[in-house]
Amino acid sequence: MSPSPAPLPHPVSVVGIGADGWPGLSGTAREALCAAEVLIGGARQLDLLPPECAGARVGWPSPLRPAVPRLLAEHRERRIAVLASGDPMFYGIGRALAEELGPEGLHVLPHPSSVSYACARLGWPLEDTEVVTLVGRPAARLAASLHEGRRLLVLSADASTPAAVAALLTSHGFGPSRLRVLEELGGEEERHVDGIAAEWAHPPGDRLNVIAIDCRASADALRLGTVPGLPDEAYEHDGQLTKRHIRAATLGALAPAPGELLWDVGGGSGSIAIEWLRAHPSCRAVSVERDPVRAERITRNADRLGVPALRVVTGPAPASLAGLEAPDAVFIGGGLTAPGLLDACWEALRPGGRLVANTVTLESEALLAGRHKAHGGELVRLAVAHAVPVGGFTGWRQAMPVTQWSVTKPSGSGARSYKGDRS
Repeated sequence: MSPSPAPLPHPVSVVGIGADGWPGLSGTAREALCAAEVLIGGARQLDLLPPECAGARVGWPSPLRPAVPRLLAEHRERRIAVLASGDPMFYGIGRALAEELGPEGLHVLPHPSSVSYACARLGWPLEDTEVVTLVGRPAARLAASLHEGRRLLVLSADASTPAAVAALLTSHGFGPSRLRVLEELGGEEERHVDGIAAEWAHPPGDRLNVIAIDCRASADALRLGTVPGLPDEAYEHDGQLTKRHIRAATLGALAPAPGELLWDVGGGSGSIAIEWLRAHPSCRAVSVERDPVRAERITRNADRLGVPALRVVTGPAPASLAGLEAPDAVFIGGGLTAPGLLDACWEALRPGGRLVANTVTLESEALLAGRHKAHGGELVRLAVAHAVPVGGFTGWRQAMPVTQWSVTKPSGSGARSYKGDRS
């Protein structure tokens, strides 16, 4: 790990600016900008400053994040001011600067964010409004937030985002939803465009826009809840799918928490990893699947269900686990009898992490019984039956019972990335 850079001689002023430009800034913000020897920002933001801001103007390169430490180092002996859109600490450059300099190295002067302006225009309580950013992120992630009656604000990537959002809503059964595109909020050129997702035909407008969505589902839209156990028909699959009721019990045993990483070994259709990711936006997951066709299907399912960040590794386990970040939880849904697989997963699991393994075969059940005896945990058999017609009557059809072993790794145990077979 490289040493932290020495603190800058002067705190960096981080000034939020809106579409109203210089007139909309406070006196304190104006003073900070006029006192700066170096002004860093996007071209559009820098153009909003008057000539009395005499500092050298430096535009952000692309990609932006890797350039932050270099630019700070280049100008470390000078007074620096960084321009940001709206509130710098809300999906803005403030986060990257805080990571580099710490809070003591910054003087943040926020401006009302586009979200605050949008809620003010719409009369929506800010605390009840979910915000989804598509800046530098795929539109597919919006799908996880679509629920009947929900109000969403989407931070657009550019002028093409409204049409992409309308198409996504329509393809996911939310074509009746109302869209309002709010452009140049707070500026003299502020403009609002209104329409229905399924009928959206407006041409692209200004690239600085926020999309307000009143979610309305069509009558035939598949209902997808916020808890584990999505309908089986939500997934594209070839039969390799952890079924709904077993999936809900499995996610309960895995117990996802914000920021945690899951290994889904033997991904099948990706359902366990996908519903782990849907538990919280900061959850992370890697799905390991040896079959390339199934691996591609996992990616499609993840996109469809709003978690395009799912990482899919194609190849056999345990070999394909080599070099992966140590997980907080592991699910093994297939290949339990593969030599070294259980040992590799247990070795890599972080202390306090959970391992859950499901099987329907006697051979794998015997293996899990042995591990239960050695490591403890909980060994259960899950059985589900469905009511089906039997002639003119109704009877129960039993699905194959699933044996599940779940265990928490003791806190005193070590964890490390799996290095591969060392024999």
